[in-house]
Amino acid sequence: MRLISPAQAKPYVKRGRKNDAADAAAIAEAVTRPHMQFVPVKSEETQAILMLHRTRRLLITQRTMLGNALRAHFAEYGIIEPQGQDGLGAIGGMRTGCACP
Repeated sequence: MRLISPAQAKPYVKRGRKNDAADAAAIAEAVTRPHMQFVPVKSEETQAILMLHRTRRLLITQRTMLGNALRAHFAEYGIIEPQGQDGLGAIGGMRTGCACP
């Protein structure tokens, strides 16, 4: 099995034709070119490592989104905290005695 990078196959796709037949024709055209470079097949171990990295990146993004949302909600009540995890720590310590409804 040989894999083609989508970026290398894209020049062979005809404009306006987005269907399986057009994609197959573009791939067939790309494979016949002598300068075509193929992408190696990733091992299961490599795929697992990449999956862990993607999952970690997603969790970091979601944590940032949640922190920003919390900070914005508290700011509506006049509670302004610094950005970053330190600011979230201060908000977490305010569970008792909060003037929020």
